[in-house]
Amino acid sequence: KEALRLERFIKKYNPLKPYDSIPWTIKEVWMVNATDKSIEVVEGNVRYSKLIFPVKQYSEWDGNAKNLIGKWLYSYDYINKTEIIGTTELNNVLMVKQKSLKTLISNQNYIEKYAKDIGLVYREITDVTSNNILPNIPIEDRIEDGVIYKQTFISYGYE
Repeated sequence: KEALRLERFIKKYNPLKPYDSIPWTIKEVWMVNATDKSIEVVEGNVRYSKLIFPVKQYSEWDGNAKNLIGKWLYSYDYINKTEIIGTTELNNVLMVKQKSLKTLISNQNYIEKYAKDIGLVYREITDVTSNNILPNIPIEDRIEDGVIYKQTFISYGYE
């Protein structure tokens, strides 16, 4: 098995400083393991099966098969798409739908996009709730609790 150490950095927002002058600080370290059957990522000491091979549209797998969180069926929503992520046009993009469940009181939408020869280029986590049901008002306009998180590719390269 090949393994890769992936260091994630963030900028801690400070309204008193220009964004470009804020230093990057390490947020977390992930481990990525590649086999001929899958890509597994360890995030926060939890192992997820992010991709399976061969890549085929609509293929399904349990992304949590190697952890104790509970079964989540991941699937390839689309593959080999040309898409603009951030400001860059990328070829051979695929989207993994990890969870999609919308009700009157909750919205859970977890997706990741990967580009061939680059890796993860987009991640979106929407997990919001509202017990206050209002006619014709979508949950996104009446959120009481939850998180909306988006991570977008900027650039890539080798050091």
